[in-house]
Amino acid sequence: MSQESAEVVGLKALAWMAGNEELLPVFLGETGASEADVRAGATDPGFLGALLDFVMMDDNWVREFCDSASLAYDQPMHARMMLPGGDQVHWT
Repeated sequence: MSQESAEVVGLKALAWMAGNEELLPVFLGETGASEADVRAGATDPGFLGALLDFVMMDDNWVREFCDSASLAYDQPMHARMMLPGGDQVHWT
């Protein structure tokens, strides 16, 4: 996957998150981001990577997102690896 393709997956996740009335407030609360930050994040590969990190915290969220975007369930992970910080291993 190229970085450009990864950013497209991140943008799809951003659109999905913005339309999810239950999950968007959780994301905003957990990250401290504002709605303005979310809008600005559309052009920031680092923000898109962090958003994918958040989505990947729960298998149900991954399934819901991928089903809505017609993506294979492993695509968020592959996209995350191509965005800033994705090459760092987190053992927690």
